[in-house]
Amino acid sequence: MTSPFSRPALICNTQSGSHDEAVREQIAELCRIHSAPLVATFALPDGDIPDAAALKQQGIDLLLVWTGDGTINAAATQAAGWDGAILPLPGGTLNLLSKALHGDRPVPEILADVLQGKVRRSPIPTVVSDADTAFITVVAGPATRWAEVRETMRQDGIIEASRAAPEALDEMMNAPGVRVGADGKAYPAVILTPTPTGIRADGILTEGTGDVLRHGLAWLGGDFRDGPSEPIATGETVVLESDKPISLEFDGELEEVASPATFSLGSSAVDFIATA
Repeated sequence: MTSPFSRPALICNTQSGSHDEAVREQIAELCRIHSAPLVATFALPDGDIPDAAALKQQGIDLLLVWTGDGTINAAATQAAGWDGAILPLPGGTLNLLSKALHGDRPVPEILADVLQGKVRRSPIPTVVSDADTAFITVVAGPATRWAEVRETMRQDGIIEASRAAPEALDEMMNAPGVRVGADGKAYPAVILTPTPTGIRADGILTEGTGDVLRHGLAWLGGDFRDGPSEPIATGETVVLESDKPISLEFDGELEEVASPATFSLGSSAVDFIATA
């Protein structure tokens, strides 16, 4: 079967712990089988993420981004204004955007569907702030320290992570929390998720030992959104406040902003491919 895309390109990270040359060969072979051989491979970290001008110059119509969520964010930002489409593939630690668009499925299965035209193509909602743009979620508050523990565990192992965990726990339980608006309830973290109807704000709960344990396991084991939480608000704009600068995680990348911080609903400047 001929692919609806004729000039795909691949972004991958050969230094990533989840990089697998066998899967990379499967990607290339699937494209060949469907008469759409890869016209370029941008291999990080030595190569660069292509911008819209580079994609247009090479006539690329589909960008396979087989990396983590942070790199998918960077690729979509760089590609703004390009008339092709981005296909996120699970190639990182959490793969939240890939799961949202395709379900929890392996790379070859997702790509085979796309190359057979079993797709939906459209922009996706985003969360926009002065600091950055998130295509998946923004996590705001002192509990983001668990992201550092997760990264330590990924790079250095569980023993080193266990040494960093007490500080993350202390931050989550004792540092000034984050609230929606000046008079809202303070939470160790507020999770902002873009939806077609507005930004959904959820506050994580740490009201007992069980909640704290579940959050630690959620942050270390996969999706931090699996921990106990409660809905706070939904709107086109959400203002977060705290008694200290606000730690943020944009699609897995850590930042910090002054309080108050405003987040608005946006739309990606490039199309994404979904198969779910």
